[in-house]
Amino acid sequence: MFVGKYQNSIDSKSRLIIPSKFREELGGRCVVAMSLDKCLTISTMEEWEKFLGELSQLPMSNPEARVIRRYFNQSAAVCDVDKQGRVTIPQELREYAGITKELVTMGNINNIEVWSRENWDSLAFAQDGESMNISEIDASAIAEKLGQYNF
Repeated sequence: MFVGKYQNSIDSKSRLIIPSKFREELGGRCVVAMSLDKCLTISTMEEWEKFLGELSQLPMSNPEARVIRRYFNQSAAVCDVDKQGRVTIPQELREYAGITKELVTMGNINNIEVWSRENWDSLAFAQDGESMNISEIDASAIAEKLGQYNF
């Protein structure tokens, strides 16, 4: 399980140092892919294979399902984690996520999210028609949203 938030950066060779608390679970190989938000996800090989299994259940006869499958598969890159815990992020993925230097890397239960600092700072949460930055959200707003999902 991946949890926690870390501030880090990408080096001149496009390498991200995986936070040490995530390295053991991640193992020596991972999959880096586009997320539905303007960030990247890093998944264990096992978690990515599980996700692909779920995607494979989408009907190939449905054009929208084919687009969804392509969206995730075209962006996925199998990457090695080196001995220093670094992963090289492909250029196309860096461009998609707006990654230039400063990052926010966070555990999101079954994967890791990598955000450019700028995209993280502008991440918004809507409540009562108002948009709030994620750092401004209070627990009562989260509790209200959880109630909408019968949580």
